[in-house]
Amino acid sequence: MWHDRALPSGPGRIGLWTVLRGSLLPVLLWTGAACFTYVVYNPVVAMVIVGLFALSFIVGFGLRRRARHSVRCSAFGALGGVFDKSMAGF
Repeated sequence: MWHDRALPSGPGRIGLWTVLRGSLLPVLLWTGAACFTYVVYNPVVAMVIVGLFALSFIVGFGLRRRARHSVRCSAFGALGGVFDKSMAGF
């Protein structure tokens, strides 16, 4: 899916929209889970899900910055990494 539709086949600069377009299913799943728990259970449960997402993003960002990636690369890589790892079961 990555190389067929969203990402270029070789190294190159990509934008945030490209990362999100390549990760449409995980974006919908994270958003759907947060909305579902907000409506059915409680806003606190939705905040826990959003906090889990934020924690995963922060850890991924920190690991990439420690490996001396740029801020842009770290942000996009952390976002794509969270989406990629959350879909590992599918």
